[in-house]
Amino acid sequence: MTNRTTNEKLEATRSALKRRAFLTGVGTAAAAAVSTPLRAGGQVDVAPDDEGSAALSGFPNPSARIRQSYEMRVAMARENARMGPAVNVNNGDFERYQDRGGVYTKALPHDAYGRVEPAAFATLMTALSSGRPSDFENITMGGTRTLNGPQGALAFDMEAMDNVQFGQPEVPPAPKVAGHHTATELVEMYWASLLRDVAFSEYGSNAMVAEAAAELSSLRAYRGPRDAKGQVTPSLLFRGNFPGETLGPYQSQFLLQPTFFGSQPIGQQQLAYVPGIDYGTDFASWLDIQNGVDTGQRNEMESQLRFRRNGRDFCSLTHMDVLFQEYFTACMVLAGINPAAPGSFSFGGAPLNPGNPYMHSKTQNGFGSFGPPDIAATVEEVACKALNAVWYQKWYVHMRPRPEAIAGIVHLLKTGQENRTDVRLSEAVLNSKGLAKSYAKYGSYLLSLAFPEGSPAHPAYPTGHGTVAGACITVLKFFWDGDFVVPNPVAPASDGLSLMPYTGTDAGQLTVAGELNKLGHNVTFAHGIHAGIHWRSDSDTSLLFGEAVALSFLRDKARTYNEPFTVRLTKFDGTTATISNPGPTS
Repeated sequence: MTNRTTNEKLEATRSALKRRAFLTGVGTAAAAAVSTPLRAGGQVDVAPDDEGSAALSGFPNPSARIRQSYEMRVAMARENARMGPAVNVNNGDFERYQDRGGVYTKALPHDAYGRVEPAAFATLMTALSSGRPSDFENITMGGTRTLNGPQGALAFDMEAMDNVQFGQPEVPPAPKVAGHHTATELVEMYWASLLRDVAFSEYGSNAMVAEAAAELSSLRAYRGPRDAKGQVTPSLLFRGNFPGETLGPYQSQFLLQPTFFGSQPIGQQQLAYVPGIDYGTDFASWLDIQNGVDTGQRNEMESQLRFRRNGRDFCSLTHMDVLFQEYFTACMVLAGINPAAPGSFSFGGAPLNPGNPYMHSKTQNGFGSFGPPDIAATVEEVACKALNAVWYQKWYVHMRPRPEAIAGIVHLLKTGQENRTDVRLSEAVLNSKGLAKSYAKYGSYLLSLAFPEGSPAHPAYPTGHGTVAGACITVLKFFWDGDFVVPNPVAPASDGLSLMPYTGTDAGQLTVAGELNKLGHNVTFAHGIHAGIHWRSDSDTSLLFGEAVALSFLRDKARTYNEPFTVRLTKFDGTTATISNPGPTS
Protein backbone atom coordinates (compact mmCIF):
# COMPACT_ATOMS: atom_id res chain seq x y z
CA MET A 1 0.00 0.00 0.00
CA THR A 2 2.98 2.30 0.29
CA ASN A 3 2.55 4.36 -2.86
CA ARG A 4 4.05 7.87 -2.82
CA THR A 5 0.78 9.31 -4.11
CA THR A 6 -1.16 7.93 -1.13
CA ASN A 7 0.83 9.16 1.84
CA GLU A 8 -2.13 8.95 4.17
CA LYS A 9 -2.29 5.19 3.69
CA LEU A 10 1.44 4.95 4.18
CA GLU A 11 1.09 6.68 7.53
CA ALA A 12 -1.72 4.34 8.52
CA THR A 13 0.45 1.36 7.70
CA ARG A 14 3.41 2.81 9.59
CA SER A 15 1.26 3.16 12.69
CA ALA A 16 1.19 -0.62 12.85
CA LEU A 17 4.97 -0.60 13.05
CA LYS A 18 5.59 2.10 15.66
CA ARG A 19 6.84 -0.44 18.15
CA ARG A 20 9.96 -0.70 16.04
CA ALA A 21 10.92 2.71 17.40
CA PHE A 22 12.68 0.80 20.17
CA LEU A 23 15.74 0.83 17.94
CA THR A 24 16.47 4.46 18.77
CA GLY A 25 16.59 3.70 22.49
CA VAL A 26 18.06 0.23 22.44
CA GLY A 27 21.06 1.15 24.55
CA THR A 28 18.98 2.40 27.50
CA ALA A 29 16.54 -0.49 27.42
CA ALA A 30 19.26 -3.11 27.10
CA ALA A 31 21.27 -1.55 29.91
CA ALA A 32 18.27 -1.75 32.20
CA ALA A 33 17.70 -5.37 31.27
CA VAL A 34 21.30 -6.44 31.83
CA SER A 35 21.70 -4.64 35.16
CA THR A 36 19.95 -7.51 36.99
CA PRO A 37 20.49 -10.64 34.88
CA LEU A 38 18.42 -13.66 35.86
CA ARG A 39 19.11 -17.37 35.85
CA ALA A 40 16.49 -19.67 34.35
CA GLY A 41 14.96 -20.15 37.81
CA GLY A 42 14.50 -16.40 38.28
CA GLN A 43 17.41 -15.89 40.72
CA VAL A 44 19.64 -12.85 40.36
CA ASP A 45 22.99 -13.81 38.81
CA VAL A 46 26.38 -12.13 39.16
CA ALA A 47 26.18 -8.51 38.00
CA PRO A 48 28.31 -7.58 34.98
CA ASP A 49 30.63 -5.40 37.08
CA ASP A 50 31.34 -8.19 39.59
CA GLU A 51 34.68 -9.88 38.96
CA GLY A 52 33.47 -13.40 39.83
CA SER A 53 35.83 -16.35 39.37
CA ALA A 54 37.11 -18.03 36.24
CA ALA A 55 35.85 -21.55 35.49
CA LEU A 56 39.24 -22.60 34.15
CA SER A 57 42.67 -21.13 34.60
CA GLY A 58 43.19 -18.66 31.79
CA PHE A 59 39.54 -18.81 30.61
CA PRO A 60 38.02 -15.33 30.02
CA ASN A 61 36.15 -13.92 32.97
CA PRO A 62 32.46 -14.88 32.58
CA SER A 63 31.16 -11.49 33.69
CA ALA A 64 33.46 -9.74 31.26
CA ARG A 65 32.15 -12.01 28.52
CA ILE A 66 28.56 -11.13 29.41
CA ARG A 67 29.43 -7.45 29.07
CA GLN A 68 31.15 -8.14 25.76
CA SER A 69 28.09 -10.03 24.48
CA TYR A 70 25.79 -7.20 25.56
CA GLU A 71 27.98 -4.54 23.96
CA MET A 72 28.18 -6.53 20.74
CA ARG A 73 24.39 -6.86 20.53
CA VAL A 74 23.85 -3.19 21.22
CA ALA A 75 26.50 -2.17 18.70
CA MET A 76 24.96 -4.34 15.97
CA ALA A 77 21.46 -3.08 16.77
CA ARG A 78 22.63 0.53 16.62
CA GLU A 79 24.48 -0.02 13.37
CA ASN A 80 21.43 -1.64 11.77
CA ALA A 81 19.18 1.12 13.11
CA ARG A 82 21.33 3.78 11.49
CA MET A 83 20.36 2.32 8.12
CA GLY A 84 16.84 3.66 8.61
CA PRO A 85 13.75 2.38 6.78
CA ALA A 86 14.05 1.35 3.15
CA VAL A 87 12.30 3.04 0.26
CA ASN A 88 9.30 0.84 -0.55
CA VAL A 89 7.00 1.86 -3.41
CA ASN A 90 4.30 -0.22 -5.05
CA ASN A 91 3.06 0.01 -8.64
CA GLY A 92 -0.04 2.11 -7.89
CA ASP A 93 -2.55 -0.61 -8.76
CA PHE A 94 -3.91 -0.51 -5.20
CA GLU A 95 -5.54 2.86 -5.89
CA ARG A 96 -5.96 2.54 -9.65
CA TYR A 97 -9.07 0.32 -9.71
CA GLN A 98 -12.17 1.00 -7.69
CA ASP A 99 -13.12 -2.69 -7.69
CA ARG A 100 -9.64 -3.63 -6.34
CA GLY A 101 -8.98 -5.67 -9.47
CA GLY A 102 -5.28 -4.87 -9.35
CA VAL A 103 -4.52 -6.14 -5.83
CA TYR A 104 -4.58 -9.40 -3.90
CA THR A 105 -8.02 -10.38 -2.55
CA LYS A 106 -7.97 -14.19 -2.56
CA ALA A 107 -9.82 -16.05 0.23
CA LEU A 108 -12.08 -13.04 0.85
CA PRO A 109 -15.68 -13.19 -0.46
CA HIS A 110 -16.18 -12.15 -4.10
CA ASP A 111 -19.28 -11.51 -6.19
CA ALA A 112 -20.38 -13.66 -9.12
CA TYR A 113 -17.77 -12.04 -11.41
CA GLY A 114 -14.81 -12.38 -9.05
CA ARG A 115 -14.88 -8.84 -7.62
CA VAL A 116 -14.04 -8.64 -3.93
CA GLU A 117 -16.79 -7.50 -1.56
CA PRO A 118 -15.77 -4.00 -0.40
CA ALA A 119 -16.74 -4.52 3.24
CA ALA A 120 -14.68 -7.70 3.45
CA PHE A 121 -11.69 -6.00 1.86
CA ALA A 122 -12.02 -3.21 4.41
CA THR A 123 -11.65 -5.72 7.26
CA LEU A 124 -8.35 -6.89 5.77
CA MET A 125 -7.13 -3.31 5.47
CA THR A 126 -8.14 -2.60 9.07
CA ALA A 127 -6.07 -5.54 10.30
CA LEU A 128 -3.02 -4.60 8.22
CA SER A 129 -3.22 -0.96 9.33
CA SER A 130 -3.64 -1.65 13.05
CA GLY A 131 -1.46 -4.74 13.39
CA ARG A 132 -3.70 -5.92 16.23
CA PRO A 133 -4.13 -9.70 16.44
CA SER A 134 -7.81 -9.20 17.27
CA ASP A 135 -8.36 -7.34 13.99
CA PHE A 136 -6.74 -10.18 12.05
CA GLU A 137 -9.22 -12.53 13.71
CA ASN A 138 -12.08 -10.32 12.50
CA ILE A 139 -11.23 -10.44 8.78
CA THR A 140 -14.28 -11.50 6.77
CA MET A 141 -13.44 -14.70 4.88
CA GLY A 142 -15.13 -16.17 1.82
CA GLY A 143 -14.76 -19.85 2.69
CA THR A 144 -12.88 -22.20 4.96
CA ARG A 145 -9.43 -21.28 3.69
CA THR A 146 -7.40 -18.98 5.94
CA LEU A 147 -4.87 -16.29 5.04
CA ASN A 148 -1.30 -17.49 5.15
CA GLY A 149 0.59 -15.87 8.02
CA PRO A 150 0.16 -12.11 7.49
CA GLN A 151 1.41 -11.37 11.02
CA GLY A 152 4.79 -12.83 10.09
CA ALA A 153 5.39 -9.47 8.42
CA LEU A 154 5.40 -7.89 11.91
CA ALA A 155 7.82 -10.37 13.52
CA PHE A 156 11.13 -9.06 14.85
CA ASP A 157 14.51 -10.69 14.36
CA MET A 158 17.61 -10.28 16.49
CA GLU A 159 20.02 -10.72 13.58
CA ALA A 160 20.03 -8.83 10.28
CA MET A 161 18.16 -5.62 9.57
CA ASP A 162 14.49 -5.32 10.39
CA ASN A 163 11.80 -6.22 7.83
CA VAL A 164 11.06 -2.55 7.12
CA GLN A 165 14.71 -1.89 6.25
CA PHE A 166 14.66 -4.01 3.10
CA GLY A 167 13.25 -2.66 -0.15
CA GLN A 168 14.57 -0.98 -3.24
CA PRO A 169 16.66 -1.64 -5.26
CA GLU A 170 16.24 -5.38 -4.59
CA VAL A 171 12.43 -5.08 -4.53
CA PRO A 172 11.23 -2.50 -7.08
CA PRO A 173 7.53 -1.94 -7.77
CA ALA A 174 5.92 -4.98 -9.39
CA PRO A 175 4.88 -4.65 -13.04
CA LYS A 176 1.48 -2.98 -13.41
CA VAL A 177 -1.47 -5.25 -14.09
CA ALA A 178 -2.42 -3.46 -17.31
CA GLY A 179 1.10 -3.31 -18.75
CA HIS A 180 2.82 -5.33 -21.46
CA HIS A 181 5.21 -6.83 -18.93
CA THR A 182 2.44 -8.49 -16.91
CA ALA A 183 0.70 -9.61 -20.09
CA THR A 184 3.88 -11.22 -21.37
CA GLU A 185 4.43 -13.04 -18.10
CA LEU A 186 0.87 -14.37 -18.28
CA VAL A 187 1.45 -15.57 -21.84
CA GLU A 188 4.50 -17.48 -20.59
CA MET A 189 2.36 -19.15 -17.93
CA TYR A 190 -0.33 -20.20 -20.40
CA TRP A 191 2.40 -21.96 -22.40
CA ALA A 192 3.93 -23.50 -19.27
CA SER A 193 0.54 -24.89 -18.25
CA LEU A 194 0.16 -26.51 -21.67
CA LEU A 195 3.67 -27.99 -21.45
CA ARG A 196 3.42 -29.22 -17.86
CA ASP A 197 3.77 -32.90 -18.82
CA VAL A 198 6.47 -32.56 -21.48
CA ALA A 199 9.90 -33.78 -20.37
CA PHE A 200 12.55 -31.06 -20.42
CA SER A 201 14.83 -33.44 -22.31
CA GLU A 202 12.27 -33.50 -25.16
CA TYR A 203 11.91 -29.73 -25.50
CA GLY A 204 14.18 -29.68 -28.56
CA SER A 205 11.85 -31.93 -30.56
CA ASN A 206 8.40 -30.87 -29.28
CA ALA A 207 6.30 -28.79 -31.70
CA MET A 208 4.38 -26.92 -29.00
CA VAL A 209 7.61 -26.00 -27.25
CA ALA A 210 8.80 -24.49 -30.53
CA GLU A 211 5.57 -22.46 -30.77
CA ALA A 212 5.98 -21.22 -27.22
CA ALA A 213 9.58 -20.19 -27.81
CA ALA A 214 8.63 -18.42 -31.05
CA GLU A 215 5.83 -16.39 -29.43
CA LEU A 216 7.94 -15.39 -26.44
CA SER A 217 10.75 -14.39 -28.83
CA SER A 218 8.33 -11.96 -30.48
CA LEU A 219 7.31 -10.27 -27.22
CA ARG A 220 9.61 -7.34 -26.45
CA ALA A 221 8.65 -7.31 -22.76
CA TYR A 222 9.82 -10.89 -22.23
CA ARG A 223 12.53 -10.94 -19.53
CA GLY A 224 13.77 -14.52 -19.83
CA PRO A 225 17.11 -15.50 -21.42
CA ARG A 226 17.66 -15.15 -25.17
CA ASP A 227 20.44 -16.42 -27.41
CA ALA A 228 23.01 -14.27 -29.22
CA LYS A 229 20.44 -13.55 -31.94
CA GLY A 230 17.84 -12.37 -29.44
CA GLN A 231 15.73 -15.51 -29.75
CA VAL A 232 14.15 -17.64 -27.06
CA THR A 233 15.17 -21.15 -28.03
CA PRO A 234 13.49 -24.32 -26.70
CA SER A 235 16.51 -25.03 -24.49
CA LEU A 236 16.19 -21.56 -22.89
CA LEU A 237 12.46 -21.83 -22.14
CA PHE A 238 11.49 -21.31 -18.47
CA ARG A 239 15.09 -20.69 -17.36
CA GLY A 240 16.64 -17.84 -15.40
CA ASN A 241 19.23 -15.26 -16.40
CA PHE A 242 21.83 -15.60 -13.66
CA PRO A 243 25.34 -16.87 -14.46
CA GLY A 244 25.43 -20.61 -15.18
CA GLU A 245 21.66 -21.05 -15.52
CA THR A 246 21.57 -21.66 -19.27
CA LEU A 247 24.27 -24.36 -19.12
CA GLY A 248 23.66 -28.08 -18.82
CA PRO A 249 20.34 -29.85 -18.22
CA TYR A 250 17.31 -27.85 -17.14
CA GLN A 251 17.52 -29.47 -13.70
CA SER A 252 20.22 -28.35 -11.29
CA GLN A 253 22.68 -31.05 -10.33
CA PHE A 254 21.61 -30.44 -6.73
CA LEU A 255 18.17 -31.85 -7.61
CA LEU A 256 19.69 -34.95 -9.23
CA GLN A 257 22.91 -36.07 -7.54
CA PRO A 258 22.36 -38.77 -4.87
CA THR A 259 23.70 -38.23 -1.36
CA PHE A 260 23.28 -39.31 2.25
CA PHE A 261 21.67 -37.80 5.33
CA GLY A 262 23.82 -39.55 7.91
CA SER A 263 23.39 -43.23 7.09
CA GLN A 264 20.12 -42.64 5.23
CA PRO A 265 20.42 -42.53 1.43
CA ILE A 266 18.81 -39.64 -0.44
CA GLY A 267 18.25 -40.85 -3.99
CA GLN A 268 16.55 -37.64 -5.28
CA GLN A 269 13.54 -39.51 -6.67
CA GLN A 270 10.03 -38.53 -5.63
CA LEU A 271 6.37 -39.33 -5.98
CA ALA A 272 4.83 -36.93 -8.48
CA TYR A 273 1.28 -35.98 -9.42
CA VAL A 274 -0.59 -37.93 -12.08
CA PRO A 275 -0.17 -36.25 -15.47
CA GLY A 276 -2.98 -34.59 -17.39
CA ILE A 277 -5.02 -33.42 -14.38
CA ASP A 278 -5.35 -29.63 -14.06
CA TYR A 279 -7.66 -27.42 -12.03
CA GLY A 280 -9.55 -24.12 -12.03
CA THR A 281 -10.44 -24.07 -15.73
CA ASP A 282 -14.22 -23.57 -15.36
CA PHE A 283 -15.54 -20.33 -13.92
CA ALA A 284 -17.51 -21.92 -11.07
CA SER A 285 -14.49 -23.74 -9.64
CA TRP A 286 -12.29 -20.70 -10.35
CA LEU A 287 -14.66 -18.55 -8.27
CA ASP A 288 -14.63 -21.08 -5.44
CA ILE A 289 -10.83 -20.95 -5.48
CA GLN A 290 -10.85 -17.14 -5.26
CA ASN A 291 -13.32 -17.27 -2.36
CA GLY A 292 -11.25 -19.82 -0.47
CA VAL A 293 -13.93 -22.49 -0.78
CA ASP A 294 -12.77 -26.11 -0.72
CA THR A 295 -13.57 -27.54 -4.16
CA GLY A 296 -13.36 -31.10 -2.85
CA GLN A 297 -10.68 -31.94 -5.42
CA ARG A 298 -7.31 -33.38 -4.45
CA ASN A 299 -4.07 -34.02 -6.31
CA GLU A 300 -3.56 -37.67 -7.29
CA MET A 301 -0.14 -39.22 -6.73
CA GLU A 302 1.66 -41.64 -9.01
CA SER A 303 2.94 -44.85 -7.43
CA GLN A 304 6.25 -44.84 -9.31
CA LEU A 305 9.28 -42.99 -7.95
CA ARG A 306 10.83 -40.72 -10.57
CA PHE A 307 13.56 -38.16 -10.99
CA ARG A 308 12.03 -34.75 -11.69
CA ARG A 309 11.66 -34.66 -15.43
CA ASN A 310 8.98 -32.09 -16.28
CA GLY A 311 7.05 -29.10 -14.99
CA ARG A 312 4.46 -31.16 -13.12
CA ASP A 313 7.16 -33.08 -11.25
CA PHE A 314 8.61 -29.76 -10.12
CA CYS A 315 5.12 -28.60 -9.04
CA SER A 316 4.78 -31.76 -6.94
CA LEU A 317 8.11 -31.02 -5.26
CA THR A 318 7.31 -27.49 -4.14
CA HIS A 319 3.68 -28.20 -3.21
CA MET A 320 4.85 -30.45 -0.37
CA ASP A 321 8.38 -29.33 0.52
CA VAL A 322 9.76 -27.66 3.61
CA LEU A 323 10.98 -24.40 2.13
CA PHE A 324 14.68 -24.88 2.91
CA GLN A 325 14.53 -28.57 1.94
CA GLU A 326 16.19 -28.33 -1.47
CA TYR A 327 19.08 -26.28 -0.08
CA PHE A 328 19.64 -28.60 2.86
CA THR A 329 19.81 -31.44 0.33
CA ALA A 330 22.27 -29.38 -1.73
CA CYS A 331 24.29 -28.98 1.47
CA MET A 332 24.39 -32.77 1.77
CA VAL A 333 25.43 -33.17 -1.86
CA LEU A 334 28.22 -30.63 -1.45
CA ALA A 335 29.36 -32.19 1.79
CA GLY A 336 29.56 -35.65 0.26
CA ILE A 337 28.48 -37.38 3.47
CA ASN A 338 30.42 -40.59 3.92
CA PRO A 339 28.09 -43.58 4.55
CA ALA A 340 30.95 -45.38 6.28
CA ALA A 341 30.99 -42.65 8.93
CA PRO A 342 27.33 -41.66 9.42
CA GLY A 343 26.76 -38.09 10.42
CA SER A 344 30.16 -36.84 9.33
CA PHE A 345 31.01 -34.47 6.52
CA SER A 346 33.81 -35.69 4.29
CA PHE A 347 33.53 -32.78 1.84
CA GLY A 348 33.95 -35.37 -0.86
CA GLY A 349 35.39 -33.35 -3.70
CA ALA A 350 33.59 -30.07 -3.04
CA PRO A 351 36.10 -27.67 -1.46
CA LEU A 352 35.08 -25.15 1.14
CA ASN A 353 35.17 -21.43 0.45
CA PRO A 354 38.85 -20.40 0.30
CA GLY A 355 38.12 -17.85 3.04
CA ASN A 356 37.20 -20.56 5.56
CA PRO A 357 39.62 -20.03 8.49
CA TYR A 358 40.27 -23.78 8.83
CA MET A 359 41.26 -24.44 5.24
CA HIS A 360 44.96 -24.62 6.12
CA SER A 361 44.90 -25.35 9.84
CA LYS A 362 47.13 -28.23 11.01
CA THR A 363 45.66 -28.38 14.50
CA GLN A 364 41.89 -27.77 14.17
CA ASN A 365 38.83 -28.26 12.05
CA GLY A 366 35.60 -26.32 12.05
CA PHE A 367 32.63 -27.74 13.95
CA GLY A 368 30.24 -25.43 15.83
CA SER A 369 31.80 -22.62 13.84
CA PHE A 370 32.59 -23.10 10.15
CA GLY A 371 31.94 -26.83 10.45
CA PRO A 372 29.13 -29.27 9.66
CA PRO A 373 26.69 -28.24 12.46
CA ASP A 374 27.21 -24.55 11.71
CA ILE A 375 26.75 -24.97 7.96
CA ALA A 376 23.62 -27.10 8.16
CA ALA A 377 21.99 -25.00 10.89
CA THR A 378 22.72 -21.71 9.15
CA VAL A 379 20.99 -22.88 5.96
CA GLU A 380 17.87 -23.56 8.00
CA GLU A 381 18.15 -20.50 10.24
CA VAL A 382 18.23 -17.98 7.43
CA ALA A 383 15.07 -19.40 5.86
CA CYS A 384 12.67 -18.08 8.50
CA LYS A 385 14.38 -14.68 8.53
CA ALA A 386 13.88 -14.48 4.77
CA LEU A 387 10.22 -15.49 5.06
CA ASN A 388 9.33 -12.80 7.57
CA ALA A 389 11.13 -10.17 5.51
CA VAL A 390 9.30 -11.12 2.33
CA TRP A 391 5.96 -11.34 4.16
CA TYR A 392 6.31 -7.65 4.95
CA GLN A 393 6.83 -6.95 1.25
CA LYS A 394 3.83 -9.08 0.29
CA TRP A 395 1.30 -7.75 2.77
CA TYR A 396 2.50 -4.23 3.59
CA VAL A 397 3.93 -2.94 0.32
CA HIS A 398 2.83 -4.65 -2.88
CA MET A 399 -0.24 -6.90 -2.43
CA ARG A 400 0.21 -8.10 -6.00
CA PRO A 401 -2.62 -10.33 -7.25
CA ARG A 402 -1.98 -13.90 -8.28
CA PRO A 403 -1.87 -14.87 -11.98
CA GLU A 404 -5.04 -16.93 -11.58
CA ALA A 405 -6.94 -13.78 -10.53
CA ILE A 406 -5.79 -11.80 -13.57
CA ALA A 407 -6.61 -14.76 -15.80
CA GLY A 408 -10.15 -14.42 -14.47
CA ILE A 409 -10.17 -10.87 -15.81
CA VAL A 410 -8.85 -12.18 -19.14
CA HIS A 411 -11.86 -14.50 -19.22
CA LEU A 412 -14.29 -11.64 -18.55
CA LEU A 413 -12.74 -9.47 -21.27
CA LYS A 414 -12.64 -12.28 -23.83
CA THR A 415 -16.25 -13.28 -23.19
CA GLY A 416 -17.74 -9.82 -23.63
CA GLN A 417 -18.06 -8.95 -19.95
CA GLU A 418 -15.87 -5.83 -19.94
CA ASN A 419 -18.44 -4.04 -17.79
CA ARG A 420 -17.77 -6.50 -14.96
CA THR A 421 -14.24 -5.31 -14.27
CA ASP A 422 -12.43 -1.97 -14.01
CA VAL A 423 -9.20 -3.51 -15.33
CA ARG A 424 -8.09 -3.38 -18.98
CA LEU A 425 -5.29 -5.68 -20.09
CA SER A 426 -2.67 -5.55 -22.83
CA GLU A 427 -3.41 -7.07 -26.21
CA ALA A 428 -0.17 -9.00 -25.78
CA VAL A 429 -2.09 -11.54 -23.75
CA LEU A 430 -5.61 -11.07 -25.12
CA ASN A 431 -4.47 -11.88 -28.67
CA SER A 432 -1.74 -14.39 -27.83
CA LYS A 433 -1.33 -17.83 -29.36
CA GLY A 434 -0.71 -19.31 -25.93
CA LEU A 435 -4.10 -18.08 -24.71
CA ALA A 436 -5.82 -19.39 -27.83
CA LYS A 437 -4.17 -22.81 -27.40
CA SER A 438 -5.25 -22.91 -23.76
CA TYR A 439 -8.84 -22.02 -24.70
CA ALA A 440 -8.88 -24.78 -27.30
CA LYS A 441 -7.83 -27.31 -24.65
CA TYR A 442 -9.92 -26.19 -21.67
CA GLY A 443 -12.87 -24.27 -23.14
CA SER A 444 -12.21 -21.14 -21.06
CA TYR A 445 -9.68 -18.34 -20.92
CA LEU A 446 -8.74 -19.17 -17.34
CA LEU A 447 -5.20 -20.31 -16.49
CA SER A 448 -5.02 -24.01 -15.70
CA LEU A 449 -3.54 -24.69 -12.27
CA ALA A 450 -1.46 -27.59 -10.95
CA PHE A 451 -3.16 -27.55 -7.53
CA PRO A 452 -6.89 -27.81 -6.67
CA GLU A 453 -6.69 -24.77 -4.36
CA GLY A 454 -4.64 -22.74 -6.82
CA SER A 455 -2.15 -20.38 -5.22
CA PRO A 456 -1.39 -20.07 -1.51
CA ALA A 457 -3.51 -17.57 0.41
CA HIS A 458 -1.03 -14.68 0.41
CA PRO A 459 -0.05 -12.03 -2.17
CA ALA A 460 2.23 -12.89 -5.07
CA TYR A 461 5.16 -10.48 -4.94
CA PRO A 462 7.88 -11.44 -4.15
CA THR A 463 7.75 -15.23 -3.66
CA GLY A 464 8.36 -17.04 -0.39
CA HIS A 465 10.03 -19.99 -2.12
CA GLY A 466 12.23 -17.63 -4.12
CA THR A 467 13.27 -15.46 -1.18
CA VAL A 468 14.17 -18.52 0.87
CA ALA A 469 16.07 -19.80 -2.18
CA GLY A 470 18.08 -16.60 -2.50
CA ALA A 471 18.91 -16.59 1.21
CA CYS A 472 19.86 -20.26 1.54
CA ILE A 473 21.89 -20.25 -1.68
CA THR A 474 23.85 -17.23 -0.45
CA VAL A 475 24.65 -19.10 2.77
CA LEU A 476 25.86 -22.11 0.75
CA LYS A 477 28.09 -19.83 -1.32
CA PHE A 478 29.46 -18.39 1.93
CA PHE A 479 30.60 -21.83 3.05
CA TRP A 480 31.59 -23.48 -0.25
CA ASP A 481 33.82 -22.64 -3.20
CA GLY A 482 31.46 -21.46 -5.93
CA ASP A 483 34.07 -21.87 -8.67
CA PHE A 484 34.42 -25.61 -8.15
CA VAL A 485 33.21 -27.61 -11.19
CA VAL A 486 30.62 -30.25 -10.30
CA PRO A 487 32.10 -33.64 -11.26
CA ASN A 488 30.23 -36.29 -13.25
CA PRO A 489 27.08 -34.34 -14.12
CA VAL A 490 23.92 -36.33 -14.83
CA ALA A 491 20.53 -35.84 -16.48
CA PRO A 492 17.27 -37.80 -16.04
CA ALA A 493 15.81 -40.01 -18.73
CA SER A 494 12.63 -38.63 -20.29
CA ASP A 495 10.50 -41.01 -18.18
CA GLY A 496 12.30 -40.00 -14.98
CA LEU A 497 13.11 -43.60 -14.06
CA SER A 498 16.88 -43.38 -14.36
CA LEU A 499 19.85 -41.04 -14.56
CA MET A 500 22.41 -40.96 -17.32
CA PRO A 501 25.70 -39.13 -17.69
CA TYR A 502 25.30 -35.62 -19.07
CA THR A 503 27.62 -35.39 -22.09
CA GLY A 504 26.81 -31.98 -23.50
CA THR A 505 29.67 -29.81 -24.70
CA ASP A 506 29.25 -27.61 -21.61
CA ALA A 507 29.50 -30.51 -19.14
CA GLY A 508 32.81 -29.20 -17.84
CA GLN A 509 31.37 -25.73 -17.12
CA LEU A 510 28.82 -26.60 -14.45
CA THR A 511 30.14 -24.86 -11.34
CA VAL A 512 28.79 -24.96 -7.80
CA ALA A 513 27.71 -21.30 -8.02
CA GLY A 514 26.05 -21.76 -11.42
CA GLU A 515 24.17 -24.88 -10.34
CA LEU A 516 23.08 -23.15 -7.12
CA ASN A 517 21.79 -20.23 -9.20
CA LYS A 518 19.92 -22.72 -11.36
CA LEU A 519 18.57 -24.50 -8.29
CA GLY A 520 17.00 -21.26 -7.08
CA HIS A 521 15.11 -20.67 -10.30
CA ASN A 522 14.22 -24.37 -10.64
CA VAL A 523 12.46 -24.25 -7.29
CA THR A 524 10.78 -20.85 -7.53
CA PHE A 525 9.67 -21.43 -11.14
CA ALA A 526 8.33 -24.83 -10.03
CA HIS A 527 6.11 -23.05 -7.54
CA GLY A 528 5.46 -20.26 -10.02
CA ILE A 529 5.52 -20.55 -13.79
CA HIS A 530 4.97 -24.33 -13.95
CA ALA A 531 2.22 -24.37 -11.32
CA GLY A 532 0.58 -21.17 -12.57
CA ILE A 533 0.69 -19.39 -9.22
CA HIS A 534 3.59 -16.89 -9.50
CA TRP A 535 4.77 -14.37 -12.07
CA ARG A 536 8.31 -14.63 -13.49
CA SER A 537 9.16 -11.23 -11.97
CA ASP A 538 8.05 -12.53 -8.56
CA SER A 539 10.79 -15.15 -8.80
CA ASP A 540 13.52 -12.98 -10.31
CA THR A 541 13.03 -10.31 -7.64
CA SER A 542 12.72 -12.74 -4.75
CA LEU A 543 16.08 -14.40 -5.39
CA LEU A 544 17.84 -11.03 -5.24
CA PHE A 545 15.82 -10.07 -2.17
CA GLY A 546 16.70 -13.30 -0.36
CA GLU A 547 20.35 -12.68 -1.16
CA ALA A 548 20.12 -9.21 0.42
CA VAL A 549 18.54 -10.65 3.58
CA ALA A 550 21.23 -13.34 3.81
CA LEU A 551 24.07 -10.86 3.35
CA SER A 552 22.70 -8.67 6.14
CA PHE A 553 22.34 -11.73 8.36
CA LEU A 554 25.84 -13.03 7.54
CA ARG A 555 27.43 -9.66 8.29
CA ASP A 556 25.87 -9.74 11.75
CA LYS A 557 26.70 -13.41 12.24
CA ALA A 558 30.33 -12.81 11.21
CA ARG A 559 30.90 -10.75 14.36
CA THR A 560 29.87 -13.66 16.58
CA TYR A 561 32.75 -15.88 15.41
CA ASN A 562 36.04 -15.97 17.30
CA GLU A 563 38.00 -16.85 14.17
CA PRO A 564 39.29 -14.03 11.96
CA PHE A 565 38.33 -14.51 8.31
CA THR A 566 37.50 -12.88 5.01
CA VAL A 567 35.03 -14.76 2.83
CA ARG A 568 34.13 -13.71 -0.69
CA LEU A 569 31.18 -15.04 -2.64
CA THR A 570 29.74 -14.42 -6.09
CA LYS A 571 26.30 -12.82 -6.03
CA PHE A 572 23.52 -13.61 -8.49
CA ASP A 573 24.50 -10.64 -10.63
CA GLY A 574 28.10 -11.86 -10.91
CA THR A 575 29.60 -9.27 -8.57
CA THR A 576 31.49 -10.15 -5.38
CA ALA A 577 30.28 -9.76 -1.81
CA THR A 578 32.77 -9.81 1.07
CA ILE A 579 32.00 -10.95 4.64
CA SER A 580 34.79 -10.54 7.19
CA ASN A 581 35.59 -10.63 10.88
CA PRO A 582 38.84 -9.20 12.30
CA GLY A 583 38.79 -11.65 15.20
CA PRO A 584 39.38 -10.94 18.91
CA THR A 585 40.58 -7.45 19.68
CA SER A 586 42.83 -8.62 22.50
